Amino acid sequence: MATQTRGQSARGRVRSGQPGGGGRTTPAVFVRQVVAELKKVIWPTRRELRTYTIVALVFVVVMTAIVTGLDFGFTKLVFAAFG
Repeated sequence: MATQTRGQSARGRVRSGQPGGGGRTTPAVFVRQVVAELKKVIWPTRRELRTYTIVALVFVVVMTAIVTGLDFGFTKLVFAAFG
């Protein structure tokens, strides 16, 4: 069963970002759109990037320690229960 919409049909709607009423874009138009979007990005400074990297690495180390500890504990528990 099809979903009904009010107003224009699903085929008749123009999608934003697609020139010419919703058809395929050419590779050149796609590259221009990508470049335009990348210009809008606020890139992190070197200091922010270093901080984000350190935070991510510390998080990974802490999570690895937690999982390793749980694995070790469950292993000891299983060996104690089932010998």
